[in-house]
Amino acid sequence: MTVVPPAAGEPRRPEGPRDPGDAWVVAESGERYWGRFGAAGLLAYDPARGILLQHRVAWSHFGGTWGLPGGALHEGESAIVGAIREAQEEAGVPDGAVRPRFTSVLDLGIWSYTTVVADVRVPFEPVISDPESVALEWVPLDQVDERPLHPGFGASWPALRTLLEVRPVVVVDAANVVGSVPDGWWKDRAGAARRLRGRLEGLTVPAADLELEGSAWFPEVSMVVEGQARGMDSDSSVVSVIRADAAGDDAIVAEVERLVAAKHTVVAVTSDRGLRERVEHAGAEHVRSAGWLRDLIDH
Repeated sequence: MTVVPPAAGEPRRPEGPRDPGDAWVVAESGERYWGRFGAAGLLAYDPARGILLQHRVAWSHFGGTWGLPGGALHEGESAIVGAIREAQEEAGVPDGAVRPRFTSVLDLGIWSYTTVVADVRVPFEPVISDPESVALEWVPLDQVDERPLHPGFGASWPALRTLLEVRPVVVVDAANVVGSVPDGWWKDRAGAARRLRGRLEGLTVPAADLELEGSAWFPEVSMVVEGQARGMDSDSSVVSVIRADAAGDDAIVAEVERLVAAKHTVVAVTSDRGLRERVEHAGAEHVRSAGWLRDLIDH
């Protein structure tokens, strides 16, 4: 492969210095891929309006087609940070307006593209803010195929649309997870539960662990607490704290049943054998051990 800068006739945000990542990666076959360090795009999904699509300006790669706001990653930049940065630069996506649900990576060896699928938490109107867009529109899911799509996005869209229907939630037996490590949690159970909640806010689960397509998922979390841990605060936009009025196991089963009824894919976390059987009967798709969750949040 070779790396070459864009031609003079390919203006890309001409204001300000160009980033070293703004270059073409050229395969031995002659195919060109934008982004020396790979690229990423944001698929913002609003159930009321559909997904945000960008009509690409004629001079751009595959100009005239519709695709996702996105572009070249900076050196050392994560795909999620890069996708959101590019969407802010190209479509005016406000800070905090979206929350990533999962990523899907196309890895060609010499180059990779990451689709970051995110749910709109705060509705917004896109704004054309650079020369790469002719139009920005919210397109209902059943109308996306009617547009002339960017070939890469068009190839991935059928699988991505199917995954938009999948909403995993992890239900955590907090007492079991906290008690799995002898770190003095018995001296301050509310504090131990609060620390666990903090770690769960950044939970990332490999797709293989959920037996789902994609690369990584960022599920919402229901954390069930009991006893003295019920006194913890619950200020979190990602982790829902469920305070058990009586037996913690009963509250966990009830939360699993509620989420299954709401069509979520439920992963229950507990190492208690009796509770495992109960949540499986309640409809949990998977049951994972406290050690499994510890491995994810401690590394």
